[in-house]
Amino acid sequence: MTKILDSSASGLTWTKSSYSDGGNNCVEVAHGVAGAMPVRDSKAPAGPALVVPAGAWSAFVNGVKDGAL
Repeated sequence: MTKILDSSASGLTWTKSSYSDGGNNCVEVAHGVAGAMPVRDSKAPAGPALVVPAGAWSAFVNGVKDGAL
């Protein structure tokens, strides 16, 4: 994983999960980055983001959906 500053991630569109309660206690992701999934804390949009390899992100999401995580 690599940290990136929000300023170096300009032009990304950040979205929250459709399961979010609408508050600021969730993570946001930015789709459209080849081979990676940027993830950031919704409470700190100007803060750093983690860039997770796409395969690792898919495995995480599938594990959550399957109840394994």
